[in-house]
Amino acid sequence: MFNSIAARYDFLNHFLSLGIDKFWRKQLVREVFRHNPKIVLDVATGTGDLAIAIAKKSSEIDVVGVDIAPNMLEIARKKVADIDLDKRISLVLGSALNLPFPNNNFDAVIVAFGVRNFENLSLGLKEIFRVLKPGGVFCVLEFSVPRSQPFSALYKWYFRHLLPFLGGLISGNRNAYTYLPDSVLSFPEGKQFTDILSDVGFQNVSFKRLTFGVASIYIAHKI
Repeated sequence: MFNSIAARYDFLNHFLSLGIDKFWRKQLVREVFRHNPKIVLDVATGTGDLAIAIAKKSSEIDVVGVDIAPNMLEIARKKVADIDLDKRISLVLGSALNLPFPNNNFDAVIVAFGVRNFENLSLGLKEIFRVLKPGGVFCVLEFSVPRSQPFSALYKWYFRHLLPFLGGLISGNRNAYTYLPDSVLSFPEGKQFTDILSDVGFQNVSFKRLTFGVASIYIAHKI
């Protein structure tokens, strides 16, 4: 599915979120840098926007991006090469459920809008815990569902009706943009997700909502 929409993925992210996704990613990058990492893993890196943002912010950081969709990685590699960051950003084809990295390898692991796509959420989180160094931080940016009315009702209408229509029209794959709201609305967000993170072994788990609750950032630590 992600291979089929790769060519229009970046445009649709910005278009369908009215550009707010750029602000959300900046917030996530800010959270990561509070922990002074030297090597960062970007899981479900997609077309590499977050990996690039991390590498651009500091020349002392190396970033590894991993994704299961080769077409997305092809676009990411071109973007990275075009701005001469290919020496500090490595892009790897692989699954979040079986990360091709040794134990205790990364200072920080990040996922932006990818956790809800894990075929097995618990297994993916356990893999992230495994490759994260003790003392490392796990930062997640993910969609969530606004709680306050009438904004919540408007958001759900947009997500269930307008977004699939526009996304399908532009990408040529309506199923992908029907899947998106379905996956968001079924994701165990908020305290449910922080409880899952705690069950996996993460500690000092917290989250904060962004833009009226449309997205959330989760922070968890491996002690």
